[in-house]
Amino acid sequence: MNGTEGISRRSFLRLMGVGATMSVLAACAAPAAPSAAPAAGGEAAPAAAVDGGKLEVFSWWTAGGEVEGLNNMFAIYEREHPDVEIINAALAAQGAGQGGEMKALLETRMIGGDPPETFQVHLGRELIDSHVIAGRMEPLDDLYAEEGYADVFPADLMNVILYDGHPWSVPVNIHRSNLMWYRPAKLEAIGASAPPASWDEFFEMAEALKEQGIPGISLSGSNGNGHTMESILLSVYGADGWPGLFDGTISWADEGVTKSLEIMNRLYDYAQPDFLSQSGVDVNDNMLNDDGPLLMISGDWLHGYFKSKEFTDYKWAASPGTDGIYLLLSDSFGLPKGVKYRDNAINWLKVCGSREGQDAFNPIKGSIPARTDLDPSLYDEYQLSAVEDWKTNILVGSLQHGAAAKQSFLLDYNLALNDMVATRDVASTQAALVVAAEEAAFGQ
Repeated sequence: MNGTEGISRRSFLRLMGVGATMSVLAACAAPAAPSAAPAAGGEAAPAAAVDGGKLEVFSWWTAGGEVEGLNNMFAIYEREHPDVEIINAALAAQGAGQGGEMKALLETRMIGGDPPETFQVHLGRELIDSHVIAGRMEPLDDLYAEEGYADVFPADLMNVILYDGHPWSVPVNIHRSNLMWYRPAKLEAIGASAPPASWDEFFEMAEALKEQGIPGISLSGSNGNGHTMESILLSVYGADGWPGLFDGTISWADEGVTKSLEIMNRLYDYAQPDFLSQSGVDVNDNMLNDDGPLLMISGDWLHGYFKSKEFTDYKWAASPGTDGIYLLLSDSFGLPKGVKYRDNAINWLKVCGSREGQDAFNPIKGSIPARTDLDPSLYDEYQLSAVEDWKTNILVGSLQHGAAAKQSFLLDYNLALNDMVATRDVASTQAALVVAAEEAAFGQ
């Protein structure tokens, strides 16, 4: 278990602030050579001249697939701007919520008036509530007009990008959150020919697998599994009910939330035996093992991770009960106010938004471009299917990945679910979520 169990969000934020401050002190030490992300083989990118200043890029991209994709974009930038030193300030995606540690360090830097040139941030409420409303970001109207982004980003995506009539970041991809990645051989072991289409079907399969000593699902014991939980909530409420959880029209005391928590709580009975001690890529790696579980609920970055490991024995489908719904998130980069090398930041945003940049990044990452003019020859079977689903499915924003709700609620949501891993107490978890929703003032 991690140290966030059983403490308030305010106390946790204080702890995160201390950790971030220590990280800042460490970051103030004399820098090493230019730190573009290491390639899969462990080789660092070559050092660049510094006559053109620096480009410091914050992200949480440190796992297989995302590292290589980020390096590809760095390579494009270095080709066009060889006199700029790239500083890759990536931190692993640990902590509360996706990118928790990076976000804590970023917050310290932003408050201290020392922002990086740019940083990874999810489109939607994460960006808006954490940075735009706080007055920390520059609007990007001129960049969007110059690069013609409104002509190549879908209209539905532009609705997410715009706040108060202005764009505030440039999306580099589209991810789908509500996906079930499964091992066909595990289905064969119980005589099944298709993955579960509902959670009831899953529990029937999981019971049969349990009799053979096979786990039903890969879960973490240290982060509350908020990602899995959002897919469960979506299966209960559907695309029509989903927005109501965040606009105040559906209470978090609702029986649908109770049902969702009961499903999540029951899943732990079918997880891998050592799930309580696992987090991060360990949970992904369970799927690579012959004695691993039937499935894992994860976004399509898991596809990129599998590809980085040259693992091919898997298939995918929408998570149980969510077929026809695309639970979306988008990684983007913005322009903080007061950066040291503003032109370098603008040029990075141009790489992120370009067709070349997105076609260099997404095939390896497992995601699809935010742009509509991708080169289809670069993408694999899953990604081409995702492109079609993006066009035809109902689109809703992810909770766990910053699109649907403000960051304060997301932190409370993850802490409540983390407590439930230890207590297995649905009622107290739901009570905590009710309080969190009230504090978030949904609908007000």
